[in-house]
Amino acid sequence: MRRIRMTKRFSVVIVLLLALVVTTSALAANGPFVGDSKEEYYMVTFVSGIEYWKGCFAGMEDAAKLLGVKAIYTGAPQADVNQQVTVLEQVIAKQPAGIAVTCSNPDGLRAPIDLAIEAGIPVVTFDADSPLSKRYCYLGTGNYNAGAMAARYLAGLIGGKGEVAISTVTGQLNHEERKAGFIETLAREYPDVKVVATGNDNNDQTIAATLVAGFLQAHPNLSGIFCTDALGGVGAATSVREADKIGKVRIVSFDTDQGTLDLIKEGIIDASIAQGTWNMGYWSMLMLYSVRHDLVKPVEGWQTKGINPLPGVVDTGTNVVTKENVEAFYVK
Repeated sequence: MRRIRMTKRFSVVIVLLLALVVTTSALAANGPFVGDSKEEYYMVTFVSGIEYWKGCFAGMEDAAKLLGVKAIYTGAPQADVNQQVTVLEQVIAKQPAGIAVTCSNPDGLRAPIDLAIEAGIPVVTFDADSPLSKRYCYLGTGNYNAGAMAARYLAGLIGGKGEVAISTVTGQLNHEERKAGFIETLAREYPDVKVVATGNDNNDQTIAATLVAGFLQAHPNLSGIFCTDALGGVGAATSVREADKIGKVRIVSFDTDQGTLDLIKEGIIDASIAQGTWNMGYWSMLMLYSVRHDLVKPVEGWQTKGINPLPGVVDTGTNVVTKENVEAFYVK
């Protein structure tokens, strides 16, 4: 009899557990974070073929898979604001569920971003912002602080004194902020480190190599270079190698493309500032979905009251990549 009762109890528990699983599954299937596979969310970039954007889009894709929606990647082939405006306008015409866009020029992208918002398409910016636009949120590196991080690391490499130069992308807000953080931190904390040259590499490896070769020729006592973009770092490494100044001219670069990581392993680039690229894409997707499905309600009727439902800025973090931890940053 006891065995029969125990068997019955066990059967009842199993039935209850199965019922709970079925009920939970049914609730999940109808929950707010289960999207439609026909929903399309776009990521729009510039210089669309570079490796850097792969990490951003990987995060967006992971979030899209979690939600059951579709993430689509596109962008302008060059760092040309007019090209990117054209691409963004083409995306807006498709009436997607949401758009994450990185801005080659903050003012140039403002009008199409506002156009999308007015058409009811949620837009967030990532990596490079358009702060005066109507975008809901900017997700990216705290670029001023990242520049300060690079300044402190490079100053340490050269013993807190010497001449340094900067290879950057002129006119692009995130690069301008990195440059400002670098210059102002050196002036405030390392007065014996002097910035003797700056130049625009236009996010182009060949241009950067020529630029840095000019730095080395004009400033024979140069002891360090800060590059605010990955291709600038690779170009700088080429020139330092050709000038036979590896280890004499220290390089701190940006990002974690394979070329940069390989050069860190080789000892030509000393360090790189790694951005939270996956975080940019992942949280962009979740924010776009949440606005699209009216899941964020800071106040009732925020849409008509001029209230932003999202945080205006989200810092996705930075790390210093060196020879000691470089292996962790390779894409597996």
